[in-house]
Amino acid sequence: MTTIATVAANFTRDLEQNYQAITDHVARARAQGVDFLVFPEAAIGGYLSSLGNHGDTIKNTTRSLPPAIRLDGPEIARVQSIIGNMVVAIGFCELADDGHTRYNAAAILDGTHVYGTYRKVHQPLGENMSYSSGTDWDVFDTPIGRVGLQICYDKAFPEAARVMALKGAEIIASLSAWPAARTATAENLQDDRWTYRFNLFDTARALDNQVFWIASNQAGTFGSLRYVANAKIVDPGGNILDTTLLDEGMAVADIDIEGTFRTMRAGMFHLRDRRPDAYGLLTETDTDAATGAQWRALAHA
Repeated sequence: MTTIATVAANFTRDLEQNYQAITDHVARARAQGVDFLVFPEAAIGGYLSSLGNHGDTIKNTTRSLPPAIRLDGPEIARVQSIIGNMVVAIGFCELADDGHTRYNAAAILDGTHVYGTYRKVHQPLGENMSYSSGTDWDVFDTPIGRVGLQICYDKAFPEAARVMALKGAEIIASLSAWPAARTATAENLQDDRWTYRFNLFDTARALDNQVFWIASNQAGTFGSLRYVANAKIVDPGGNILDTTLLDEGMAVADIDIEGTFRTMRAGMFHLRDRRPDAYGLLTETDTDAATGAQWRALAHA
């Protein structure tokens, strides 16, 4: 059995606060024998203060952006000193080698190794004004299995998880800073339409690809954003094994990766039963004039 945990917590620009939160959650996880712990998007340095153009009084400026962190910098080293032999996925703002390009990024690591990194591909509501976009998804061999990483809005795109499943992902960690709806927000955030979508995407992507899905999320508020938490662990059948709901804290579950896959793949196995020959439109790009016209028509429908 492998023990998995995922965090819902609030992370800000205060790096010392972030490190203390990481330390506290790692200590709780270690006490429960956790092998793999997933922190949210932007757990080192916090997320953006606002998204889109909603007339917010809080704007994203160069001064307000998260600190840009190099993979070989002291911030990642500090996290590694905290986590020891525990495998952890964590989000941060990555500074590229050119010294100025920023990515919304995640890494999977332990105290001595960085097993892999990911740069967020899909960018919502003006996020591209603060970050450059990544271009692909990899799957990483780690002590707890083959793990894929994605960030927040990526979960709305089935292709992202499917690419990782086809590359052999057993676990997909989805790190988020997912807020409640900005208009007509539900009084109880658990009933909010954006909370509903967050949870539906998690269960659908797990079931689509028959993988273990681990969703972390920010909690509380930051800038103009009010987060919905709901960190959770979902099995390959789309069943939620544990969730924090709106609370800060950790969801924890024991999973049998090999046994679950062996049983599942003896019956209906979605990856085996795919029909790529029937999916031609999915391989088209909008550089093709006809296809581009289709997308423009859909966008304005």
